[in-house]
Amino acid sequence: MDAFDHLSVLVSIILGLGITQLLSGFGTWLEQRGSFRAYAPAIAWAAFLLLLHVQTWWSMYGMRDDERWNFLQFTLVLLQPILLYLAAVIVLPGPNAPQNDPRANFHLQRRWFFGLLMALLVVSVMKDLVLSGQLPEPLNLAFHAILFAISPAGYLTERDALQRALAYAGLVFVPAYIGLLF
Repeated sequence: MDAFDHLSVLVSIILGLGITQLLSGFGTWLEQRGSFRAYAPAIAWAAFLLLLHVQTWWSMYGMRDDERWNFLQFTLVLLQPILLYLAAVIVLPGPNAPQNDPRANFHLQRRWFFGLLMALLVVSVMKDLVLSGQLPEPLNLAFHAILFAISPAGYLTERDALQRALAYAGLVFVPAYIGLLF
């Protein structure tokens, strides 16, 4: 077992926990669809996160040839799935959520959600910088910058129309990002 194989186990476990959290949220939505009032931004952001979890796992394979790892590098690599997991925990109400209503839960958690999203973007750029010694390629960096730039709007407003627009933009944004870069 080489270093990447060893380190990727923990990354995969955390990504798997995040995917499980999101799928459980979608399962609850389906199971309780009669009483679970759907809130489009929360559901769209959950789908966005599911795509990001899978894309993160996919992109980690690109590190398979890295033979020399240090703790800072691994910490930054690990921090990305940790932040994704935390966002997955709060985007849809779980059994222990303070608000069972998806809209109320989303607005209660929205600042944390967008804060985690901004932190995730910063960590993603820092990870590339620490692993390769350079910033991500310009198109990749542009995607990060655009998503980072729109996040404060979601952080600051409760307006449903803006939250819906941001969530749909994010949901379109991730497949475009994946299609163009991977």
